[in-house]
Amino acid sequence: MSGHNKFSKIKHQKAKNDGQKSKIFGKLVRFISVEAKKAGGNLKSPGLALAIEKAKKENMPNDTIDRAIKKATTDNSSAMENITYETYGPGGIAILIHALTDNRNKAAQEIKAILTKHECELAAVGSASWAFTKGPDGLMANMTIPLEDEDIGKLHALVEELEENDEVQDVYTNAE
Repeated sequence: MSGHNKFSKIKHQKAKNDGQKSKIFGKLVRFISVEAKKAGGNLKSPGLALAIEKAKKENMPNDTIDRAIKKATTDNSSAMENITYETYGPGGIAILIHALTDNRNKAAQEIKAILTKHECELAAVGSASWAFTKGPDGLMANMTIPLEDEDIGKLHALVEELEENDEVQDVYTNAE
């Protein structure tokens, strides 16, 4: 029975955990880079301080945070931009997708492909954002919509695939 020893199990579990951590760290590095560029590297800037705090909550090493800040302040490449996509999902719920990208067209095509796969499409600007207000912990739904079991499954699959995309930072819904 080759491949069924304790080391193999540990190796596969570590690979899985490292993959998840890498995906989270990648998103956080992008967020830190954008805030560092905006603040010009000023660590006392509220946006950059928030980004660093989020990274530390995820146990990101300090040297990784410092490298991201340094790279963002010295790099003159294309600027990252925040983009919000709006759509309606299963059961008619409003969905806001916040993305952080350096290539607007690529991000839009990837998100459109995911939405099409789940039988949704992009909505006009402002058509879904009315259902949310900004709160201290991000966006809060003004009202929630109850979903049937079938729609809940579809929504979970859609949100999961959106969050797997490297450029998607947050996904907000007004589902109950």
